[in-house]
Amino acid sequence: MLKKHTLIGAAIVLALSAGNALAAVSPQEAAKLGTTLTPFGGEMAGNAAGTIPAWTGGITKPPADWKKPGQHHPDPFAADKPLYTITKANMEQYKANLTPGQIALFNAYPNTYRLPVYQTRRSGSAPQSVYANIAKNATTAKLVEGGNGFVDAYGGNPFPIPQNGIEAVWNHIARYRGEYVVRRATEVAVQRNGDYQPVTSQQEVLFRFYNPKGSAATLNNTMFDYLSFTKSPARLAGGAILVHETLDQVKEPRQAWAYNAGQRRVRRAPNLAYDTPISAADGLRTADDTDMYNGSPDRYDWKLIGKKEIYIPYNNYRLGAAGVQYKDALQVGHLNPDLTRWELHRVWVVEGKLKEGARHIYSKRVMYLDEDSWQAAEVDQYDGRGELWRVSVAYLKNYYELPTTWTALDVFHDLQARRYHVQGLDSEESSTIDFSQPTPDDGYFKPAALRRRGTR
Repeated sequence: MLKKHTLIGAAIVLALSAGNALAAVSPQEAAKLGTTLTPFGGEMAGNAAGTIPAWTGGITKPPADWKKPGQHHPDPFAADKPLYTITKANMEQYKANLTPGQIALFNAYPNTYRLPVYQTRRSGSAPQSVYANIAKNATTAKLVEGGNGFVDAYGGNPFPIPQNGIEAVWNHIARYRGEYVVRRATEVAVQRNGDYQPVTSQQEVLFRFYNPKGSAATLNNTMFDYLSFTKSPARLAGGAILVHETLDQVKEPRQAWAYNAGQRRVRRAPNLAYDTPISAADGLRTADDTDMYNGSPDRYDWKLIGKKEIYIPYNNYRLGAAGVQYKDALQVGHLNPDLTRWELHRVWVVEGKLKEGARHIYSKRVMYLDEDSWQAAEVDQYDGRGELWRVSVAYLKNYYELPTTWTALDVFHDLQARRYHVQGLDSEESSTIDFSQPTPDDGYFKPAALRRRGTR
């Protein structure tokens, strides 16, 4: 059940439209950060039942057996054993802490889908510099008109004490994931019979919003630059996508370019947004499904429902362990439950309903945002009839070399097609995500550079 003390914020939301520009919180409210609230704005205390512990700082340094950047992450909680396992047979016992999406997956795969539940480890953390920026943002950040962006915030979540749904969504979009990231990973669309064809790419992201040499004044409406080169299969190899992600995409739409290796040409990709289907996902993921939710939030009216205790994937180091074979992780209908870890955590629940006259294949989205990171752990998506259609799940872990909480794998379930798409597989690669590479110069993420790299 929703907690009474979280309904205060929800009551404010009822009186305010997500489209209104709101003032930042008072210094008195912001002073709770780091005292009764975590630096992210979560509740410092555990729950009354003792099943969720107090936050004591999360993981602050890598374990001794993590040696170098790019190494697959040793599990700091490898000795933990499941407390219990939720299945279709005993689901009713735990229903109060399950989402509609999880219940739907139990019903879709009653004999195989299960949640092994472990001790709750509030491992979420970030660098002290990010905490300091979040504290500053709390008293300065403001939504722009319509809630299509924000101003006067930099280098941390803009709204750690959210006053409405749109602010909570921006906390997810603008969360910390390092400054520059390089990763080689595979995505697959798993068919009803379990068959799949891997697509491997190298991805690079420059998070300009977290450039320590920058500021809100120098951001120039650009949050990050993204580059992805396809490595295999051979029929797709050499193709690339370049994205310049703008903050206010109503003011200035996302800029995207595609490189065709066969034609050796770079072309603008103006439709890479909203519900445009992603080709590598075989129709199972839209452009704004990526990263659980991304891009402009302007097509939905967002409502902050409140806090809830639910089971979410957390500390999922086993899924990305070196040598785990994709064939062992990918089963018919869902991931291999034996490789997953679920814990009871508090989340912010945010509901987005499609605006009158707006177009999107999803009429409603419900997001479940981890209170210790603002990372969306699950998103339930509804079709035009109001029926639950797709369930997106992020298998979270702490990348302790930074540190930050991010996903090990993202999984996108289509309940109607009984297929699913997985992003982020890299356990068969020689290395995993690397945050240590030198930050490239300003010309690296230009269309001209894309063409030069594609012809090499």
